[in-house]
Amino acid sequence: MTAPRTKLLAGIVTAGALVLSACSSDTSGSDSAGGDSYTIGINQLVQHPALDAATEGFKEAFADAGVDVDFKEQNANGEQSTALTIAQQFASDNLDLVLAVATPAAQATAQNITNVPVVFTAVTDAVSAELVDSNEAPGGNVTGTSDAAPIEDQLELLKQLVPDASTIGIVYASGEVNSQVQVDAVEKAAQPLGIEVKTQTVTTVNEIQQAVDALGDVDAIYVPTDNMVVSGISSLVQVAEQKQIPVIAAEAGTVEGGAIATLGIDYTELGRQTGEMALRILQDGADPATMPVETATEFTYVINEDAARAVGVTIPQEILDKAERV
Repeated sequence: MTAPRTKLLAGIVTAGALVLSACSSDTSGSDSAGGDSYTIGINQLVQHPALDAATEGFKEAFADAGVDVDFKEQNANGEQSTALTIAQQFASDNLDLVLAVATPAAQATAQNITNVPVVFTAVTDAVSAELVDSNEAPGGNVTGTSDAAPIEDQLELLKQLVPDASTIGIVYASGEVNSQVQVDAVEKAAQPLGIEVKTQTVTTVNEIQQAVDALGDVDAIYVPTDNMVVSGISSLVQVAEQKQIPVIAAEAGTVEGGAIATLGIDYTELGRQTGEMALRILQDGADPATMPVETATEFTYVINEDAARAVGVTIPQEILDKAERV
């Protein structure tokens, strides 16, 4: 694995919730008959920092390449049924390519769009999600990038921050395939560290606080890249702080929301990587069926010192020495 570049985010304040409306960009594009302008649909599952960053990175790849695009951007607000409706609408539109952001949105899109290329991002395991035949040879009109986290390294970070941790809790959405894949990976990685993993599932954001309570007496909470839980991270953090339980995250946006630390993916770069794949499909004629699923190559240390103080955790000097203060 590439040596992680480090960053210290001190005193992060969670951004206020944004009111979302389905929108398209103001980019003045035309049909892609000339090959210089494209119309791309974006089906994003829910609004939260990681997925927002991935979408922005995707669009930046086209801007950096000087390619004219009319983005038809839609957000499902966390509802699988809405993601399905968006995909069905896109199937009847005259699009050159569709981006699906997060596993449930990718599943809905892949099931409904077979006549134009589909690229996904922020999908943990495309094979388990039945999006591709294999990561090496997707086999259809769908390919993209995986946000699989460096879970073993993240648990090592957790042990550095909470040295006496013997039990960790995980709250995740029962309907998200990517979350179950991560939970299985955490359980496997935790075993040699002598850590017991306790889990609780939720079906709505409103169940998060109750699920945290149901975890019982745990030494830390690990938050995977679960779209439902990340979108409701403030609820989880609120209960965790009341119970003085440190929260370790799989990605930086969750640290912005109140977790104390992560060694995670830069989602803007992951989105840009996906955009570069889309450019190869649109401009160079690359075939998604033979384009391997790509993974992130850079990971970032992100630490929220305010959140650490709130639960009585002191960041070890060796971690601070690795980190760049911002």
